[in-house]
Amino acid sequence: MTIPLPPLSHDALVAALKAEAAALGFASCGIASVEAIPQAGARLREWLESGAHGGMAWMEARADHRAAPTALWPEARGVVMLGLSYAPKDDPLRLAGEPGVARISTYAQGQDYHDVVKKALKALARWLIDRAGGDVKVFVDTAPVMEKPLAEAAGLGWQGKHTNLVSREHGSWLFLGAIMTTLDLPPDPPSGGGCGSCDACQRACPTDAFPAPYRIDARRCISYLTIEHKGPIPAEFRVAMGNRIYGCDDCLAVCPWNKFAASAAANRAFAARAELAVTETRDLLALDDAGFRQVFAGSPIKRIGRDRMVRNALIAAGNSGDPGLVARVTGLLDDPAPAVRGAAAWALGRLDPGAFARARAERLGGETDPDVRGEWAAFA
Repeated sequence: MTIPLPPLSHDALVAALKAEAAALGFASCGIASVEAIPQAGARLREWLESGAHGGMAWMEARADHRAAPTALWPEARGVVMLGLSYAPKDDPLRLAGEPGVARISTYAQGQDYHDVVKKALKALARWLIDRAGGDVKVFVDTAPVMEKPLAEAAGLGWQGKHTNLVSREHGSWLFLGAIMTTLDLPPDPPSGGGCGSCDACQRACPTDAFPAPYRIDARRCISYLTIEHKGPIPAEFRVAMGNRIYGCDDCLAVCPWNKFAASAAANRAFAARAELAVTETRDLLALDDAGFRQVFAGSPIKRIGRDRMVRNALIAAGNSGDPGLVARVTGLLDDPAPAVRGAAAWALGRLDPGAFARARAERLGGETDPDVRGEWAAFA
């Protein structure tokens, strides 16, 4: 026979909830009212109307649901916001001067955060139901939830000038998750703090993706271009990408608040896999679909698919200045994917103009994709 636990006061319940969250590995836990972000919907609509979301049509499709927690779930009365640290052990910028090494964003070098965060959220949600009743819903990243404004309202940190959350204790290295509940829980005060006059993140961006502090144009962001963007990488950003082939950490890595972020506090599931921490560009150029799935199993990188990854690696190859990559680049000129063929033509033009001219003479007449034909014409 199970003996029911005595009911707790709201304050005692919140204290117990935060203790349980810490036991489950969460670095931060706070509570926001469902009415805490009244301006978020208008700001989102303004951003969408400017077109700064690029090809992320899914953001526009459910913009109304993002405006407030109750727009997504009318029964919600409070939002428990959680943060899991993924603070890196090594400097994310250390490979900037290694052209043969493909740079992968810190968050993607370990296990898929969607799976790790959701598992921990579900465990905490079960605890809350068992202890206090009510109903809950858990959300990680892919749902139409404004995690960053809610996290700021819940006291986890503030949105920095790079538009990501900044924490006094964990810098810019937090994965966020949310538990909406029908329970009336007392909200935490906002954490306060801010970026002051610091603009390190703005100055660090390789593609000038910040038209103003606290505002990002995704169309210029390397993370968007390498992950979300499906077509050819716009030519104006290719050289600036350098050897970044999945995401970009520059604006996060230079944040001064990171000096307080201890890698020991990071969830061990996010520790970098050796083959992802240092990845050779030449190896990525050799990937077929099966090889891609094998290398990136259990990683968030698997979501972009082989073609986009090889496209990105070809941009890195073109920026490498390494003539030893010419053979592998040439081998991709006849790839079934137009995005890969086009990037291969660009990379070859950068690495070996003579080989490019010969390949162009052989292939341009038979090429039917307009984007690929444009790549051949660019170096003519």
